[in-house]
This record gives sequence, structure tokens and C-alpha cells, in this order.
Amino acid sequence: MPDQPSQAVQDYLKAIHSLGGAEGMVSPLYVAERLGVRAPSVTGMLKRLAEAGWIHYEPGCGARLTPRGVTEARRVIRRHRLVELFLTRVLGLDWSEVDAEAEALEHAISPRLEQALAAHLGEPLEDPHGHPIPTRDGSIAKRKLQPLSQFREGQRVVIREATDDDPERLRRWHSLGLTPGATIRILSYHPLDDLFQLQTATQTVPMGGDGLVGLLGELAPEG
Repeated sequence: MPDQPSQAVQDYLKAIHSLGGAEGMVSPLYVAERLGVRAPSVTGMLKRLAEAGWIHYEPGCGARLTPRGVTEARRVIRRHRLVELFLTRVLGLDWSEVDAEAEALEHAISPRLEQALAAHLGEPLEDPHGHPIPTRDGSIAKRKLQPLSQFREGQRVVIREATDDDPERLRRWHSLGLTPGATIRILSYHPLDDLFQLQTATQTVPMGGDGLVGLLGELAPEG
């Protein structure tokens, strides 16, 4: 396997990282689901990644990134998220459009262009969806966030992250003001119907638990 990893290798490393593979073992089935490929082909690829030193692989248990694999995965993630931010902030694309564009561009960006993007954007800490951008040295901020559906009546919550793989859902959240940085209040929750009443800055929003899947937040500071 070449020193410069192929696009397929980068995609696998990024997928494993997104599934928690920097800290623990990840099932090949989850990797297959994330990448949209068949499980047998994933098994073969994981063996090759292990032989090349990108991951630790244990049949029947799963895969975990080596330090080298973590570094490469975060390099790709950094470029992806910088591109997303550039596309929204500079080119004016909607936040629901940029994930697919960044997927195509992340593999073609040179280290020089990566740093030029970061400098132009002011060394940003988050992408348009609130996800932390790894630093140049590969460190990434860790936050203890919860799904919005786990908060309950009376709590004030700051939305921090929005899953970016469903454009329709992103457009819906944006129209309701459910975006990273927004503070909302849980007015009520009816468990029988799994129905929330949320107060945003401009409106009261009724939404079922399914409609909140992919939004993560934390309790707003007192006062």
C-alpha cells in the first residue's frame, strides 16, 4: 500500500474514526453501513489496512485505529470541515449542500491549500454543522453532548452539533431555528406521543423525538 493513502483508504479511516474507532473497537458491520458497501468487502479491506499499519483488526471483534490511522483520519476530517466552512461562509452555499461537495474535494486538497483555507477562515474551531475541526497537529476538541431528545421540560439547551448527512432534515432544522449556537427551551414533553414543544428565539416548535435525531446539545449556562 503506498505511502500516500488512496481515497478508499482515507474513506475507511474516516468512517472508523466517526464510529469511535480512535478510542475503541468498531464492528465491521457498522463500517459497512456507514460506507454503503457489503460486509465481505469490508472484512477484506480491514485486513489490508491492518497489514499496512493503519488499524488494529481482530476478527470477530472489529477494528481500532492505530496512532498513524488516527492522524490520517483527522487530516481528512480537517480538510472536509474546512471545505464545508469555506463553501458556506465564502461561496454562500446552503449548509444542506456542502457535505457532498466536501466529500469530493477532501481528497484533492494539498497541505499548502489546507493551510491557506485555514488561514483565510481564521483558524476556525467548528464547521457549519458545529462539528469540531481538528487542529493542524491532529488534536480535536472533546465535548460531552447529548441528543436533544434526552432533555426534558423546563431545561434551556444550547444546540452544538447537527448531523450533516440528510439535506432535507438540515433545511427543516434551519427553517425552525434549530441550528448550532441557538439556545432553546423545552416547554413540555409528552412521552405517550413522544412530542416536544420547543421555544426558539422566534417561535414555538412542536416536534416528535424522531425529528430531533441528529441534533446534539448541552445545558445552557445559568443566567
